Amino acid sequence: MDSIDVYRDRGFGGRSGAGRHPALVVIDLCNGFTDPESPLHCDCEEAVAATARLLEAARAAGAPVAFTSIEYDPAGERIAAAFIAKAPGLLTLAPGTRWIEIDERIAPAEGEPVLWKLFASGFYGTSLGALLASQGCDTVIITGASTSGCVRATVVDALQHGYRVIVPREGVADRARSAHEASLADIDAKYGDVVGIDEAVAIFTAAAAPAA
Repeated sequence: MDSIDVYRDRGFGGRSGAGRHPALVVIDLCNGFTDPESPLHCDCEEAVAATARLLEAARAAGAPVAFTSIEYDPAGERIAAAFIAKAPGLLTLAPGTRWIEIDERIAPAEGEPVLWKLFASGFYGTSLGALLASQGCDTVIITGASTSGCVRATVVDALQHGYRVIVPREGVADRARSAHEASLADIDAKYGDVVGIDEAVAIFTAAAAPAA
């Protein structure tokens, strides 16, 4: 029995579905994670393309959009010392470098915030929770990198904040395929619905339509 069968046999893997008020949260698709020249890069080409599709759909629907990125100035290095000890490559994300900038292929539009963080979750130490609450969101569609790290942490926190969570399979990326697949399996079993990109786009299309 594989892990998916074990989860289903023991009562995991239900579907939460999407509500009527989704938001798109793009986790750390900055140059430091998308550019192969960066020591931190993930295999992000598909995720960037899928995120571009979702950005178009979300903007057309008038849905909230937010981005996160990471930077470590000297104060941030002290605050996140334990995290950096585990992943010293994070110091690549220094202020003033191009590595912290959102990939220009999915650049934020005017008014779309970039929330700066020091740790994995997009909620921890940022105003993401306040932003989603102020917009009346009930569903968070999450893309970005890495699947096993900052994406997964954000998914768990989104659920714990009371949101339905949707993760487009094509919209997330990692450095290791095994970690990527294992994390998607765990997310789908416990924390959110892992769906195809077309289904995720359709959530925004439905949100744009008048309520019946």
